[in-house]
Amino acid sequence: MSSIDTSLPEEITSVTEDEDDQLSKDVIFELLKNRRRREVLTYLLEADDTVTLGELAEQIAAWENDTDVNALSSDQRKRVYVALYQTHLPKMDDAGIIEYDQDRGLIELSDNADLLMMYLDTDTHRTDRWDRWYALVSVVGAAAITAAVLGVPPFSFVPSVAVAVVVVVAFLSLSIAHVAVNHRRNQDVDGKLSRIE
Repeated sequence: MSSIDTSLPEEITSVTEDEDDQLSKDVIFELLKNRRRREVLTYLLEADDTVTLGELAEQIAAWENDTDVNALSSDQRKRVYVALYQTHLPKMDDAGIIEYDQDRGLIELSDNADLLMMYLDTDTHRTDRWDRWYALVSVVGAAAITAAVLGVPPFSFVPSVAVAVVVVVAFLSLSIAHVAVNHRRNQDVDGKLSRIE
């Protein structure tokens, strides 16, 4: 008989008594402290749809054993399947992070999943690459101003001051766009953080 602890920590069981759209930091960190639960979130984020327990267990077993799904043994699959079925998925469902239909073996992310996603380092999150835009504007701007000063056509027909003004306006526009995107991102993060107790 298996001695897997299927009891839920008090922090998670008390979530159901609180508001549905809020989680405490204790619950978030309790859920994220286990690698398999983090892998569940990563897989569901990449799948972006309802998945079956079988395919989820296979992929996590493949990651854990550093192999392909087709090369897994039945014991490797079963170990992960049982742990997910008995422990991890019910905890995540009780916390409102996933929707887990245990009878049908279907899993999907729920609305509260975004509260945990910001703590995960996944390739699917967009990286901030404003440095590339600033570098591009700098190189193009410097080349245009140099060409205007040296009288290289077609820049020889435009005053150097006009080219410099265009470069400054390009930097100003890029900076305004950067500030607007950061402001919107900060509002998104603040909205998520306001749902954490």
